[in-house]
Amino acid sequence: MKKRFLSLLLAALLLLSACNRSTDAANTTTDTSSSTVTTAPPLGEDCIGHADGNDDGRCDSCLGSVLATVDFYAINDLHGKFADTDAQPGVDELTTYLKTSAAADDHAIFLSSGDMWQGSSESNLTEGLIVTEWMNSLDFVSMTLGNHEFDWGEAPIEKNVEAAEFPFLAINIYDRETNARVDYADASVIVERGDAQIGIIGAIGDCYSSIAADKVEGVYFKVGPDLTALVKAEAERLRSEGADFIVYSLHDGYGSSSSGESLATDAKLSSYYGPVLSDGSVDLVFEAHTHQRYTMVDSRGVYHLQGGGENRGITHAEVSINFAGGSSRVRTAEFVSSDVYGSLADDPIVEELLQKYAEQVEIGNRMVGNNPYYRSSNSIKQLVADLYYKVGTERWGEDYDIALGGGFISVRSPYELNRGEVTYGMLQMLLPFDNQLVLCSIKGSDLKSRFIETDNSNYFIHCDTAITDSIDPNKTYYIVTDTYCSDYKYNRLTVVAEYDAGVYARDLVADWLAEQ
Repeated sequence: MKKRFLSLLLAALLLLSACNRSTDAANTTTDTSSSTVTTAPPLGEDCIGHADGNDDGRCDSCLGSVLATVDFYAINDLHGKFADTDAQPGVDELTTYLKTSAAADDHAIFLSSGDMWQGSSESNLTEGLIVTEWMNSLDFVSMTLGNHEFDWGEAPIEKNVEAAEFPFLAINIYDRETNARVDYADASVIVERGDAQIGIIGAIGDCYSSIAADKVEGVYFKVGPDLTALVKAEAERLRSEGADFIVYSLHDGYGSSSSGESLATDAKLSSYYGPVLSDGSVDLVFEAHTHQRYTMVDSRGVYHLQGGGENRGITHAEVSINFAGGSSRVRTAEFVSSDVYGSLADDPIVEELLQKYAEQVEIGNRMVGNNPYYRSSNSIKQLVADLYYKVGTERWGEDYDIALGGGFISVRSPYELNRGEVTYGMLQMLLPFDNQLVLCSIKGSDLKSRFIETDNSNYFIHCDTAITDSIDPNKTYYIVTDTYCSDYKYNRLTVVAEYDAGVYARDLVADWLAEQ
């Protein structure tokens, strides 16, 4: 069947090339090859146990059609982009698009591959609940947990589990104490569309190190060959329970975007995906995490799709599933740009949920001050480093000679701050992470190599040059940073004191703006 599929795919691509049909920004691939099945009658009601031994799309007994066409719509890396603002598109128009798609096709399936919550004021202030309830309103069937779902620790995930009307998936997140999979995530789910049973397996990729260590100290991720083995075994179990088609929803992906359909070689895939899974274990893969946009097909004929991120689009795949013979065919695989639905009417669910959570999100509308001039991402990072040093020396300077402030500092979308009035919500988008300020001790050799002379472009520091100009590699020094840096074991930092609880980088910037 795989050889036949690849032959049909090659023929379709050659036909498209001959007809000079270019792929536009929607990144669409459509299988235009003719079906081997003519229009078949409905399944016979008296026929029990439909079978299709010759894989012609008809039941061998009643001659009715055993094909189900299912449309998958997948979202990845939404990062809380919920409400329309000057800095972000909301999901108002996307909601209309998805509801219209579902109304036109009762075989539609909506799923997410993770990183849905963290990134906007309204989502951060509700710890993701506003997005989860939005997904409920659209009847999502599953959501794979991403690394940024852990940015507030495990407790908010459990709150969202209680609110969700769909399962959270992560086959490979394990509790350190029990060595059992965490109880807030399922390995998979089976959903039914028509007579087809679709199994969806979820997993988080090898991105444990991109989460603040104190947020995930109680869990670990099985990755690499261990993850491949888990997914393979789960796919076998789902098929034994009647699944006709297996979707792998993976919070990990390839590191580059592509235009049109491209070949996913084993070399491309092997850094995050076990190519052996395409040998009959999984039939379609929705990916995430790298914020790339692509439609790839691997050497076994399995499609891999990712829809960018930050609400710039989604992915869609139309699949024909033979629920009696076990075969399937991807008819369409595409990236659907937000340009496609951005001009649609707003769905009222966004405003309804904003009203429901008005008390929690109100702080995001608070005006904090005036930004005197435009600041780029790097300028914001340097300001944070400057403020770490400033407040750190004010708090601990009498007792410690502080060498520098700063460290690994991350700024998120929209990655810039324009001149003019600034709300707390704007800062929460730029600096969403709840990493507490800390005073740390560090050996001189590590201070020099890890902070001052590092080639990591994300490290920003404010130095006391009277100290840092002549570092003794064996002497102990003191720096002001945050828990993301102090928890990173390779920095070899020892926490000496903690700053006020609940005060984060964005709060320092808010106070600074208030003084301008």
